[in-house]
Amino acid sequence: MKEFKYKINGNLYAVNINRIEENIANIEVNGTPYQVELDKPAKKQIKPLTRPQAAPVTAAGTPVVTRPAASSVAGAVRSPLPGVILEISVKVGDEVKAGQKVAVLEAMKMENIIAATQNGKITDIKVNKGDSVLEGADIVVIG
Repeated sequence: MKEFKYKINGNLYAVNINRIEENIANIEVNGTPYQVELDKPAKKQIKPLTRPQAAPVTAAGTPVVTRPAASSVAGAVRSPLPGVILEISVKVGDEVKAGQKVAVLEAMKMENIIAATQNGKITDIKVNKGDSVLEGADIVVIG
């Protein structure tokens, strides 16, 4: 039931729409019932929203859809958040020290310096300039 209040030429009208079936509306205006014929049938009623079902699981109870496993590469420097690689500051074979800049990542309109996590030699570069990366993605590998 919907209720509306209208003021027409200074007079106040309380209109209650009780029910609409096809093109007939049962309404009350200031407590007096009326049946009003509509030009077109009313739009179909929208069903109420239902809660989504739980995610599917296997017989053992593990989720059917899982996140990709984290990289198992030892010595990998990973992206701390999703973004775009703006610069790669090292080459394969370069010696780096912990804390040295290896790349620049743009995330949320800010440039973030990605630093080496340990001393060592760059053995692999996993991304290129302009690549979009997700959080936890390998950027470079230090061996």
